[in-house]
Amino acid sequence: MWGYSADKITSIEDHFDFTRGAPVFTIEGKYATRGWTDWTQGFQYGSAVLQFDATDDSAFLEIGRNETVAHMASHVTHIGVHDHGFNNVSTYGNLLRLMHEERIPESTWERNFYELAIKCSGAVQASRWTHLPDTGGYIYSFNGPHSLFSDTVRSLRVLVMADQLGHKLMGENDRKISLLNRVVSHLHSTSKYNVYFGEGRDYYDIPGRVVHESIFNLNDAQYRCPSTQQGYTPFSTWTRGLAWILLGYAEQLEYFSKLTDSAFKSATNGDGSLKDLLGLLKRTAQATADFYLEYTPTCGVPYWDTGAPGLHKLGDYLSRPADPYNDFEPVDSSAAAISAQGLIRLGRFMTQEGDSEGARYVKAGLKVLKTLLDEPYISKDPDHQGLLLHSVYHRPNGWDHIPPEHNVPCNESCLWGDYHLRELALYVQRLANESPYYTYFLPVH
Repeated sequence: MWGYSADKITSIEDHFDFTRGAPVFTIEGKYATRGWTDWTQGFQYGSAVLQFDATDDSAFLEIGRNETVAHMASHVTHIGVHDHGFNNVSTYGNLLRLMHEERIPESTWERNFYELAIKCSGAVQASRWTHLPDTGGYIYSFNGPHSLFSDTVRSLRVLVMADQLGHKLMGENDRKISLLNRVVSHLHSTSKYNVYFGEGRDYYDIPGRVVHESIFNLNDAQYRCPSTQQGYTPFSTWTRGLAWILLGYAEQLEYFSKLTDSAFKSATNGDGSLKDLLGLLKRTAQATADFYLEYTPTCGVPYWDTGAPGLHKLGDYLSRPADPYNDFEPVDSSAAAISAQGLIRLGRFMTQEGDSEGARYVKAGLKVLKTLLDEPYISKDPDHQGLLLHSVYHRPNGWDHIPPEHNVPCNESCLWGDYHLRELALYVQRLANESPYYTYFLPVH
């Protein structure tokens, strides 16, 4: 895979016209832009950093370093998006991690540069805040202050890193706002409103189901309804939204489990219980993992939405491998790459806790990876700039390319799918080689 990956990264660097914006997805094998929010550039340069991490090829380290300096500054102070953890942890964060691991030489100015970027990015992300009286509030999406996205959970990484570096968000009258407190509040809000646990919230309350977006009335901070931007309906599950929840909660479970009670209380101004938070994180991650396993075909690659209207035409589609070339509904391999990492992280955490159920999630995640590293998902064509085939960006808006001989999008890639396949492969490679455990956060002492 890393051999194919190197060719794809080099091809994009050599041939993509960056004056048109960041690459988003492929059309007939060539990366193109798609204006909505500028959330993919970090995956491009972060992919080069991961390539170096996995192969020690210094040419890719230089791409990651140089392009981060040249192009990522505007993402650090972007006040209009919830995507800071995608863009900036993938670039500045990965480079800082490599310095901590002594994979790249220690340099005071370079370390300070990466740390300052993470501090600023975390504070800017945290400033996008809507207060709720019950959970504390949430980081609102690019859709506006009324909007709580499931995607944002994995973007919380940048707040955690900034908090680890000792940073605070400074508010009116020099009020110091704890970044970790905002992480904890956002996690509580997402679990309460975007994830279902079979407790009768509505008629479609299936355990582990995830809604893409929750809508609030800003006049009185009351929850109004589920919604979706990229899914089929608010009452079905857009599978990439589920994937962000599964991986995001598994990672936060790993991080918070390493904190002491005193460190947690200090960082969160004494709000809440660390034990209760860990229980919530595990419960949410496990519920979404179980839902994923139940509503995904046997190969581990899901269709783009569990309620997509054409799925019934496929018959008993859950009892066999997914078919990316079917005539009715596309699969989303990017959701599989994201979810697989979440499954393995959750399973490993549970196993270390002595929970025998953890092995099932690890095996499932490895099965997904095995599927993605083989045809028809891995892209071996040197003329195709994508690495992971059969991903979907925005099915309702019809943005994804449909080849002339097919009825649904297929044979194309997206930058986040490529990045997360690389990240998944690096994670498993490090586990296999007994290398330092791969986390986004810095070592917890």
